[in-house]
Amino acid sequence: MYRLYEFPDSGNCYKIRLLLTQLGEEFERVFVDIMAGETRTTQFLAKNPAGKIPVLEIGDGDYLPESNAALWYLAEGTRFLPDDRRDRAEVFRWLSFEQYSHEPNVATPRFWIKYLGSPPEMNERLARRQEAGRQALQVMDDHLSTRPFFVAERFTIADIALYAYTHVADEGGIELKPYSAVRRWIEKVAAQPGYVPMEA
Repeated sequence: MYRLYEFPDSGNCYKIRLLLTQLGEEFERVFVDIMAGETRTTQFLAKNPAGKIPVLEIGDGDYLPESNAALWYLAEGTRFLPDDRRDRAEVFRWLSFEQYSHEPNVATPRFWIKYLGSPPEMNERLARRQEAGRQALQVMDDHLSTRPFFVAERFTIADIALYAYTHVADEGGIELKPYSAVRRWIEKVAAQPGYVPMEA
């Protein structure tokens, strides 16, 4: 059985929880309080020297950090990761986009506002991140304007990775109203078999 070390309100943790549930896998959830510094303890650093959640324990003492690495590992050989070489490259493309262009600019404003209370001294940085987040959402919206999902006309881990923080972007002060294709896609993701909400 898998064990997921997580902070439940983290989109990166939610990605893994959502896929595990949709795969019908049994797993144990272990709460890690990031606000109390629990990722910096000796015990946690032995699991992930980078001191970040999530960490997926895939075997006794075998720990896999990084959310998208865990998604790829779990999806291998399932319907969530295509067999076609080109399609797999497209999945990797969107996983990379999510971590480089999307997550830093959609998830970070959410954290600053929701958990740090949006300190005034961060206003300029927050505004820059939010604008970059809107640009990332526009890239997604343009792509989704002619297709139901990100890759191969089907639901894959590319969708799971991008959905996690996109569907709560408004909590970071980024409204989704301008992105009609993204909003339609969010509804499709939430309608997938085995879906569980982030707060589950």
